[in-house]
Amino acid sequence: MQHTAQQYHHLRSANSNELRQAVRTARYQSHTAGLAPGCLQANIIILPESEALDFMRFCQRNPKPCPLVGVSETGNPVMHTLGEDIDIRTDVPAYNVYRHGNLSESLTDIEALWQPDHVAFALGCSFTFEDALTRAGISVWHIENNKTVPMYRSNILTCAAGAFGGEMVVTLRAIDKHRVDEAIAISRQFPLAHGGPVHLGDPDAIGLHDLSKPEWGDAPPALADKVPVFWACGVTPQHALMRAKLPLSISHKPGHMLVTDIDDQAEVPVYQRN
Repeated sequence: MQHTAQQYHHLRSANSNELRQAVRTARYQSHTAGLAPGCLQANIIILPESEALDFMRFCQRNPKPCPLVGVSETGNPVMHTLGEDIDIRTDVPAYNVYRHGNLSESLTDIEALWQPDHVAFALGCSFTFEDALTRAGISVWHIENNKTVPMYRSNILTCAAGAFGGEMVVTLRAIDKHRVDEAIAISRQFPLAHGGPVHLGDPDAIGLHDLSKPEWGDAPPALADKVPVFWACGVTPQHALMRAKLPLSISHKPGHMLVTDIDDQAEVPVYQRN
């Protein structure tokens, strides 16, 4: 654990390509919150081409939890629209593998599982706007403490497409009362990273009755005098994958994102080759 913490703090100053190389060579396999500031981070979903159109419809109908920023060619693991030399099989710190809707295993590369009919989707991640919150002096607990953001399955329903649907997963950040409006305004500037929050205040209103027990990520400290603010989360499509019960599908492990070369200030996901 100490070794991982040292690696994390060392990589805080690394650029996106350096970080991906550390991931590809298995020198870093932990969460990516706070890394490669200024670069868009992405959730990953990989599934067969036969399901890809329905999944794309699911993203189009649910842009808050599923802001689509990139799609691979069928069978091609190189996501050239997201940056220089990105191989989706090796450049994510950790992957979750689902078989018939059940989490089968977590791996640090998926070269052995990649199939000729696979299509990879990249969806924007809230880690991107967290950099802006930090630069504005707004405290982000999980980054300051080398933790993974707490994630919860809410009672907010997504708009279904084919086999994909279910509840929205949300992330929690406890914000000082006098800075809530500022945090909302900042996050709204990043539509590719979930944009503004979907709820603030009473967690019970969205079906969350015990914030100390997130389904994913690390348990947060007590709220004290802070306001709970909830953003749509890119783990939502993982929940949809589990409901769809596909024979094989793959995602990133929550908190372990693909770091792209796309400017996180971009309004559309365009990577320009030099």
